[in-house]
Amino acid sequence: PVRHFLSADRPVVVMTPVGTTRKKVQESDSVLMHLAKKMKETDSLLVPQHFAMYKPPGVLTQFVHTARRRKNRKLLGDFYSFPEGTMAIGRLDEDSEGLLLLTTCGKSSNDIRDKSVEKEYYCQVDGQITEDAIEKMKAGLEISNKGSVTKTLPCHARILDCSGKSLPDGIPPPVKKIRDSRHGPTTWVSITIREGKFRQVRKTTAAVGFPTLRLVRVRVADIDLDGLTMGEVRKVQNII
Repeated sequence: PVRHFLSADRPVVVMTPVGTTRKKVQESDSVLMHLAKKMKETDSLLVPQHFAMYKPPGVLTQFVHTARRRKNRKLLGDFYSFPEGTMAIGRLDEDSEGLLLLTTCGKSSNDIRDKSVEKEYYCQVDGQITEDAIEKMKAGLEISNKGSVTKTLPCHARILDCSGKSLPDGIPPPVKKIRDSRHGPTTWVSITIREGKFRQVRKTTAAVGFPTLRLVRVRVADIDLDGLTMGEVRKVQNII
């Protein structure tokens, strides 16, 4: 008899000698299925896998809890069954949201974190931001970073035209109400950077007098949210 198995997406044909008992065939099948599973697991480690996720606010950019006070926070693994060895590329603060790339490939992770790669954020800031503030952010300015003062690199910044809507295209409503309109206007701005200092975008808008109320990462390199809904995870072919 001829039996077929699918091992790591590759067909395997097994020839069974005439006269083999049914029990022996079943035992042989069990072993072969176990080997096929192991081969598939090995292949998943050898072939890099990449993912794009819309990280919701309040979710930690990690797979395990590292502090008791955060035991009730959701982790990345709560949203998808990622393969062993998956790592988040960079971080999104707990209170920030948007595009998060993940990979099983260390080289891809390093490539994305390189300063040649753009990361674009949409920020809802407190107040009606001015063109002068936009120009200051574009030129680079001093912010605090891990106990010292550092200057950010020049970046791209612009005011987003929401055409009378409360949200830019592709941005879902907030999980929690940001603020009441009676407390004054807000502005949506786009900021594109090539570095990633701790809470850099928030510190940058605050430094020019317009604190960030909501922060959404919308693009990394050539990958954008592309219709991802909050909490959704999608496999992608290439990330750079």
